[in-house]
Amino acid sequence: MTTRSTARGWTSLAERPYADVLIIGGGINGLATFRDLAMQGVDVALVERDDFVSGASAASSHMIHGGIRYLENGEFRLVHEAVTERNALLRIAPHYVRPLQTTIPIFSTFSGVLSAPLRFLRHGGGKHHERGAALIKIGLVIYDSFSRGGGVFGANTVAKHTFHGRKRSLAQLPQLNPDVKYTATYWDASLHDPERLAIDVLRDGRAAAGERARAANYTAAVGVEDGRVLLRDAVTGEETPFTAAVVVNASGPWTDLTNAALGDPTRYMGGTKGSHIVLDHPELLAATGGRELFFENEDGRIVLIYPLKGRVLVGTTDLEHDMSDPVVCTEPEVDYFIELISQVLPAIPVERSQIVYRFAGVRPLPGHGDVSPGFVSRDYRIESAPLPGGDATVLSLIGGKWTTFRASAEHLADRVLELLAQPRRSSTKGVPIGGGRGYPVTERARQQWIAAHAVDIPPARVATLLDRYGTVAASVVDAIAADADDAPLAHLRGYSSGELRHLAATEDVVHLEDLLLRRTSIAFVGAGTAEAVAEAAEAIAPVLGWDAARTAREAERALDRIHAADPSWIPAAAR
Repeated sequence: MTTRSTARGWTSLAERPYADVLIIGGGINGLATFRDLAMQGVDVALVERDDFVSGASAASSHMIHGGIRYLENGEFRLVHEAVTERNALLRIAPHYVRPLQTTIPIFSTFSGVLSAPLRFLRHGGGKHHERGAALIKIGLVIYDSFSRGGGVFGANTVAKHTFHGRKRSLAQLPQLNPDVKYTATYWDASLHDPERLAIDVLRDGRAAAGERARAANYTAAVGVEDGRVLLRDAVTGEETPFTAAVVVNASGPWTDLTNAALGDPTRYMGGTKGSHIVLDHPELLAATGGRELFFENEDGRIVLIYPLKGRVLVGTTDLEHDMSDPVVCTEPEVDYFIELISQVLPAIPVERSQIVYRFAGVRPLPGHGDVSPGFVSRDYRIESAPLPGGDATVLSLIGGKWTTFRASAEHLADRVLELLAQPRRSSTKGVPIGGGRGYPVTERARQQWIAAHAVDIPPARVATLLDRYGTVAASVVDAIAADADDAPLAHLRGYSSGELRHLAATEDVVHLEDLLLRRTSIAFVGAGTAEAVAEAAEAIAPVLGWDAARTAREAERALDRIHAADPSWIPAAAR
């Protein structure tokens, strides 16, 4: 059985409460900056007030994309960078980032052609008009030009977009609204497991610098004491002041709140809420034809219907949000999604009972005044200010998104290195991430990898683990083989007790929900039933030192977190 390591986390920070750099925020941007700085040999520490990648980064649409619609805002630099990063991630993280065929149903020909230049001049202002075929064609031609130079199908080329009329469109996607006039199809990339990719980034950072790269989840930055950042362990309540020359505020939509806690209130942020639902709906899944359907509502919001893990992901909204309010997928948002599905695929009924999971997050967007949320810039910038009462510099990341996490982290790291007067040793460009290192991208290579690791467990099981973890699966295979108590789980098909124990022991799991929501896809696919949750809790209790009472509490807490947005769910406290 795997033994849990306690060398990292809060203990390591409390025992040595200083580093060159302290990063506040364990979302993808903070973790990527941690990895980059660790690769430069910087003494770096990172804290996250909840679990790693549990905030905005956990509420993504599971896409790595160039952002074709940002062209309309004139954000050519961002689109070029995003397309470049998308192509790079297909190479350095092939275990989780994969080509995604995307189709846009189009219901008009010339709509939006005249209004788009006005929106560009007004930076997103003005009345919304539907994007017709002509405008989408112009956008895709420009998008293709940015996509040249490596990515989906070969070393030097990405498949160009295609346009089809009504007849061929309906032949390819028979369930589409028969009023469709055209479809446009192009390629972007899917992000199958965002949270697992983030854990790979964290693991790489730790491996690059050993004890000079420390990270702790459930650790909050709550204030400043004598020019040092006061950290608090959310589990024990213990506090310690932490000294750093540079503080990086990468707390996403909470950036202003973090700065306020550090004694310097700011008003940088203007995040918008995006919600999603996950449906167990075989008919809807089949209607997608294995591709993402990407379209816009009459209000200008972009909507997607996306086949993933045998389910259908539907999103997203774009609503103004007060960070003091709960971030949940509401019933009106569910109504909105169901209505949109009926507009694009009118012959397929969708019921609330088919929803197996809901989630929501707040995008870390900059303040945007009267600009419509859908047209707010997705670009990022870095703000600098002194830490009140001390000599440290605080760098705040404003904006940023999944697709560009490596690039934004590089920019942040460069600013940090400049402040530390240290040279950059290496670039993160082209460096494989986690289980993408040595990942077999051909079927022959895949079968060879499976055969080489199927010594103590069956090949089919090794294949499943390779799909889940990339080449990091090698350590999972070894852990399962060494666990004398490993056994298949009755209520979690495809998982075993040894696999869950290994994750709990080696991936900073503090609460059961960390495992079910972020180290695995159990909650996402709707497998987080009461029986499954209880079984998972029993499996990991030995390595986390939980007694029977703690195990039961963790199961109840996890169920409440998984079903938090479901209005039919009765929380444990009310039962």
